Amino acid sequence: MKKMVNQKQVIRFSAEERYSQELATLSKADNDNNKPQGWLLSPKSVRQFILGNDTLGISRKFFGDDPLVDRAIVSLLGKQGLMLVGQPGTAKSMLSELLAAAISGDSNLTIQGTAGTSEDHIRYSWNYALLLAEGPTERALIGSPIYQGMLQGKIVRFEEITRCQPEIQDMLVSIMSEKQMMIPEMGSNSVIKAKPGFNIIGTANLQDRGVHEMSAALKRRFNFETVNPIADKSFEIELIQRQLNQELGELTSQIVIPIDVIELLVTTFQELRQGQTTEGAKLKTPDAVMSTAEAVNIAYASALDAHYLGDGTLTGEQIAKQLIGVVLKDNADDIKRIQFYMDNVVRERAKKSDIWRSFYQVSKTFWK
Repeated sequence: MKKMVNQKQVIRFSAEERYSQELATLSKADNDNNKPQGWLLSPKSVRQFILGNDTLGISRKFFGDDPLVDRAIVSLLGKQGLMLVGQPGTAKSMLSELLAAAISGDSNLTIQGTAGTSEDHIRYSWNYALLLAEGPTERALIGSPIYQGMLQGKIVRFEEITRCQPEIQDMLVSIMSEKQMMIPEMGSNSVIKAKPGFNIIGTANLQDRGVHEMSAALKRRFNFETVNPIADKSFEIELIQRQLNQELGELTSQIVIPIDVIELLVTTFQELRQGQTTEGAKLKTPDAVMSTAEAVNIAYASALDAHYLGDGTLTGEQIAKQLIGVVLKDNADDIKRIQFYMDNVVRERAKKSDIWRSFYQVSKTFWK
């Protein structure tokens, strides 16, 4: 019997675990005739799982580009894989996890691409004790996530694919073309054929394009979709609020989080990300990643600061203290760019707003 895990003992559940009730609701409401072979839900229900359905009580989980979600689902219906590209922190991994959870009910068949990713991670390896005792048998074989995905007819996630060596990347070409994997050690006729539902979702950061560019042959096996940063301020504010409440859990009721402070955070990130203020002034964008994911991290750390070290109310002061950890990475020029922003944009707003004033007063101690 599977042992139940106390929710407080787990830092993070997978998407299919966090949203199990929503998946069950959508499955119950589905027409089985509309489910592609191997899919847990119909394409319409997959869309609703990701973008929300108020009538069924399904929460929105991805904010920004709804047509992108539609195109991603259609890509996975076909023979091509799906490649999500974009700047770091634009929720590529989150979207791939949600798609895998809704389509396969399993988002854990994942390969994390690194310089050390090997053939074993793509195909299979062996339990050498059993291999020596029994030879190359099914019992001795240890299947990779792709092997398991083909065998079970499920989505496989390949994160940061461009961090892998080109020869490792190109092992996907024949797998994605032929939808089968040969196991020559077990005989010339030994082959695993992919079941319906199998496909691959890859992710790659645009900043990593120069690491290991994908070959033309592999690119042809994927439909590419660019996940852009959230441009709509209200969307980004709502997303950060949702994520913050989820991260804080029971602490949410004990911390006062003014909407104006979250708006300050989002405004700062969007202006530095886009290189232009809401008033139209031009800015030099920092090299540091000013993504929504980073903004959520700052909001979370700031809320903890307010709760444990402050009076329980989130202010611009805490946001300013946490911002330094995002911008001060490895580029000294970023300090000058933030100084310019603080001295020429934030200081003017501080004259008219208490929240911007507290943000400015603490910020200038770091950037001077």
